[in-house]
Amino acid sequence: MSALLLTVAIAGEKVALPVDHIESVNELELLVPVPRSPSHIAGLSTLRSRVLTVVDCRCALGLGISPNREAGASAAIAVHDGHAYALLLDTIHGVAEARSDPFPPSGRLQSNWADMAQGMVETDDGPLLLLEVAALIAGPPEARAA
Repeated sequence: MSALLLTVAIAGEKVALPVDHIESVNELELLVPVPRSPSHIAGLSTLRSRVLTVVDCRCALGLGISPNREAGASAAIAVHDGHAYALLLDTIHGVAEARSDPFPPSGRLQSNWADMAQGMVETDDGPLLLLEVAALIAGPPEARAA
């Protein structure tokens, strides 16, 4: 496998997202809360006159609300099922190349990491957990059941 990955940090953990699902990376200029939305939906934002649903990845993983749910936060912009999303991240590290196909993690994953992961991939920076963009957007199991 030789896929490109966006390397990011969520809740202090360095992980990867497949770049074929990512349009760009940006800082959010505006974040408007949406009343009665699932907890992992931080609100709405805009990018070049397009409305984005902002997904708090930390919250989607069952790790609490991100402390950077505000304008200026780093986000990866993704399109899924024709809708645009901003994936709220702690840090965006860069782009890396996957040196392997996904393989099962060596230990048990905590919180919702296992539900959100495709597996581990080898990179030049070492093994990283490869997260599924669609699973992050769907959120934790309680949000999918609602």
